[in-house]
Amino acid sequence: MAKKRVHVYISGRVQGVWFRAYTKEEADKLGVKGWVRNLPDGRVEAVFEGDEEAVDAMVRWCHKGSPHARVEKVEVIEEPYTGEFTDFEIRY
Repeated sequence: MAKKRVHVYISGRVQGVWFRAYTKEEADKLGVKGWVRNLPDGRVEAVFEGDEEAVDAMVRWCHKGSPHARVEKVEVIEEPYTGEFTDFEIRY
């Protein structure tokens, strides 16, 4: 299966609603590697790497987000796959 890497920026009510924890849970379930963190401007930033199908599923999930999130925009930037991650982590 083809490998894929994307860098995403999620806007809306995405901080203070457990967005990062739910993102990690979903990534672990799908076998996606990378990281997620809050940005000072209120957005959430993440990098997803893995099988193309799983990464695409993560991007679709980001449009919905955690139960109390209100996602307004998801910006997706494709990057070259590196395979640098061994797991998915929440960064602070």
